[in-house]
Amino acid sequence: MSDIVLKVDVDTWRGTREGVPALRRLFDASGVAATFLFSLGPDRTGRALRRALRPGFFGKVSRTSVVEHYGIRTLMYGTLLPAPDIGRRGAAVLRAVRDAGHECGVHCWDHTTWQDFVATRPCDWTRRQMALAVERFAEVFGRPPRIHGAAGWQMNPHAYALLAELGFSAASDSRGSTPYQPVDAAGRDLGVPQLPTTLPTLDELIGLDGLSPGNVHAALLARTERDARPLQVYTLHAELEGQRLLSVMQRLLEGWRAQGHRFVTLGAAADRLDRSALPRLPLRTGEVPGRSGTLELQAAVAGIGSSP
Repeated sequence: MSDIVLKVDVDTWRGTREGVPALRRLFDASGVAATFLFSLGPDRTGRALRRALRPGFFGKVSRTSVVEHYGIRTLMYGTLLPAPDIGRRGAAVLRAVRDAGHECGVHCWDHTTWQDFVATRPCDWTRRQMALAVERFAEVFGRPPRIHGAAGWQMNPHAYALLAELGFSAASDSRGSTPYQPVDAAGRDLGVPQLPTTLPTLDELIGLDGLSPGNVHAALLARTERDARPLQVYTLHAELEGQRLLSVMQRLLEGWRAQGHRFVTLGAAADRLDRSALPRLPLRTGEVPGRSGTLELQAAVAGIGSSP
């Protein structure tokens, strides 16, 4: 039996106004507390089309139907249409999540800008992006954020270091197998403990090996049935599981309960960690099957694989 964190990444204005309330209703009806990580600034999803040049991008698009899940208007935000200010326009939606008892944290300020550029940007640029998100979070919720989960699992060394400075106590910015403490090249602690995403996401699975929205839940449940690690982190998206794949999320909840797993928030899982016993690991990037481009990966832990 494992503890499972449901980490909800909210990337867009449509995901905020439509997907977030749908997921909140599902979780509330199921008696589940989840961790919602919000994009808090402009929705410039239309600018993400520059990603078309990345290897594997078109394969993912054809498998997961980006237009179907995100909508035509969203794919024009920041280009042909003005970019909606998510945190300002959706503040009531965000506070309703908190008021329902769910954990709220920071995903980013500008999802597209962060995901596409953070890997190569300097400290001043990184600090500005993170500070904008922290300030808007405090404006919406009346308190500073505690939990961080980077857009697209994209970070740089400055971002890791800034997490502690900006008041975060735990993060899920990477993919991996078990909680760990990042360290710099000199072996010094860098930022805060990481609780990486351990399970593949729906958009990485659907369309491969005969998996479809009708049976993908069974593939994920098979993984958690045979995996004995004490903590799993499942990243879902308000734009997918919160909309056309909501029924898949419901089947996953039912299956995980039947397997005897418990649901915890990211913050609760972090509070239970013995931080002195965490493996101290250097930063690493690499690829994950079914996803285009490179992202943050947990370095290998002795006896445990480093990616889901």
